[in-house]
Amino acid sequence: MKTIVFTGGGSAGHVTPNIALMHKLKELGWEIKYIGSATGIEKDIIEREGVPFYPISSGKLRRYFDLKNFKDPFRVMKGVYESYRLLRRLKPAIVFSKGGFVSVPVVLGSRMNKVPVIIHESDMTPGLANKISIPMATKVCVTFPESMQHVNKEKAVLTGLPIREHIRSGKASKGYQLCDFHKQKPVILIMGGSLGSQVINQAVRSNLPRLLEQFQIVHLCGKGNIAAEFSGTRGYKQFEYLNEELPDVLAMTDLVISRAGATSIYEFLVLEKPMLLIPLSLQASRGDQILNAKSFQKAGYAEVMQEDELTAESLQARLEALYANRETYKAAMQSRNDSDAVAAIVKLIESYSLSS
Repeated sequence: MKTIVFTGGGSAGHVTPNIALMHKLKELGWEIKYIGSATGIEKDIIEREGVPFYPISSGKLRRYFDLKNFKDPFRVMKGVYESYRLLRRLKPAIVFSKGGFVSVPVVLGSRMNKVPVIIHESDMTPGLANKISIPMATKVCVTFPESMQHVNKEKAVLTGLPIREHIRSGKASKGYQLCDFHKQKPVILIMGGSLGSQVINQAVRSNLPRLLEQFQIVHLCGKGNIAAEFSGTRGYKQFEYLNEELPDVLAMTDLVISRAGATSIYEFLVLEKPMLLIPLSLQASRGDQILNAKSFQKAGYAEVMQEDELTAESLQARLEALYANRETYKAAMQSRNDSDAVAAIVKLIESYSLSS
């Protein structure tokens, strides 16, 4: 049986595309293993999939000063050693890396074991972990056409983003039942990323009565961000996070307000949900979400609002305009010519496993 080792973590966006690939590779007879951080979000997600998970030591790769910067290189070195030993034992035909700081030791350990590595980059420009790893990769799969200019032409392959089949399987009736909603008003799904967004949460809640005059709202507000004073408000349902129920909620959703992480916005695109994207600012990120959002705006899939423009009033106005023009956005999404990213990446994986 052929064995593949996956890695990637630090956020859900570095893990969920791997799940789409793992399901297909299992059907083709592959044995799946996963190397990740002992404390990262990837551990819980992967263990729910029934995939063997191997934790390693890892350190965060920071672009700013922090005292932990002096300790983390030693954690990375320990992770490289642990990855090297694990990969010698697991003997994979190939390693697939989705990025995130935990992936760097695994890619280094793969190089030391002469195991081919395929990397996938979700965002338009590579993150720091992938920048470090790309020179050691055999191939680099990218999501956006614009990304091809940022990767060595001999390594770059435009595949798009692997989308979980699970996300397409939702039932709107279950979503309405879960949230105690009805069909007389449109539904907005609000997502602030894995941890939620205080600025988005505040803008929504400060204008909630007016918003609820026109819309019903599902608010994924992040861990610890449930507002008790709004519990029981008719037409407003709060969750910290949704997993199994998310496809059902998406099936009943008419509009989405979201950050601009590549995994989430590509899932909304596949489901043809008009979006108002509020990317992380340059002060809070490397600017990748701003580029992702601009690409979707240019293609006609979304409207974009910068965080410093966000107020209760501006949010209301942009939502009303988005809803009024929703069919235009849906038409643009329907006319796209995307390839099947899962099929393209699986074909690439299989080709390298045969030659190894």
